[in-house]
Amino acid sequence: MNKLTFDLNGKIAIVTGASRGIGQAIAQTLAAHGAIVYCTSRKIEDLKKVQQEIDSQGGKAHAVACHIGKLEDIQNLFKVVEEQYGKLDILINNAATNPFFGDVLHATPDAWDKTVDVNLKGYFFASQYAANLMIKHGGGSIVNVASINGIRPAPFQGIYSITKAGVIAMTKSFAKELAPFNVRVNAILPGLTETKFSSVMTQNQEILNMILPTIPMKRIASPQEMTGAVLYLVSDAASYTTGSTIVIDGGALA
Repeated sequence: MNKLTFDLNGKIAIVTGASRGIGQAIAQTLAAHGAIVYCTSRKIEDLKKVQQEIDSQGGKAHAVACHIGKLEDIQNLFKVVEEQYGKLDILINNAATNPFFGDVLHATPDAWDKTVDVNLKGYFFASQYAANLMIKHGGGSIVNVASINGIRPAPFQGIYSITKAGVIAMTKSFAKELAPFNVRVNAILPGLTETKFSSVMTQNQEILNMILPTIPMKRIASPQEMTGAVLYLVSDAASYTTGSTIVIDGGALA
């Protein structure tokens, strides 16, 4: 009888946007299952706290400041990983931004550029660098954190929703091209989750009263509820899974 395993011992992982929320929860979960995790985000101070938490729980993590919207930061991140370990097994593209919460008629070019640079350009080139490193050592797994907004755009989140639709298309594109090299590429699509990022909605009772009736489970997700799908996708249990999107939304899209 074959026994499925989620053992990540010996695996090297990068998690972007790991200083809080979904990224932090994913980093902690990967480390708890044996991976050596590079936690990245813009501010090294916040990352150090996550690193210390992981280390104190018996895991192993590194903290590297990286603005995923800046190519030079991405290049430096992968240079550090390759110099220290010579390989990469897992990339979690999680860092995202949404600087403009409002209608599309008043969205500014600056808001467009900032959102696209992080949510699309950053994901694309991080995946490119990761794939090239993974291919050198036999393969790996990339997981993109998209959103149900990529399937059903939310009001006042037009640019953000457009970028998340792009992430879904990017996932499928990379999956097809990288499959021959044993690099699997998948995505999770969270629904409304309790994070600082989503606080503009979760901390506004009027908005929350409009959203909760659309979720069959009638509640907001916790960041930890996103981690099970990620663990599956990066593990050997998902060895034949690529180009897939896993919706984690309490039934909102059902």
